[in-house]
Amino acid sequence: MAEQFDPSRKFVRVTSRRADGFVEFDFAVGEPEVFAEMMLPEHAFIEFCEAQRAQVLDPQEETEAWMWRLREASRQGYRADNNTSDSSE
Repeated sequence: MAEQFDPSRKFVRVTSRRADGFVEFDFAVGEPEVFAEMMLPEHAFIEFCEAQRAQVLDPQEETEAWMWRLREASRQGYRADNNTSDSSE
């Protein structure tokens, strides 16, 4: 039997600690697989985790080719109107 969705369960997974002091992390409610990407200064991240009573998850290996994140798109300078496939050619 599948587990019941529990919105009181909160999860964080650190994805990057930046040189400028920001922590990039995933935040999930109920299920760790459905998350929002977030970024806070280190001190605010610690306060956030304590206030949410979040379970800190181990970093996840992102070796699968299909694993894609919004932060990767921003680093690559992706824009929605930059579509490389042009059907008129």
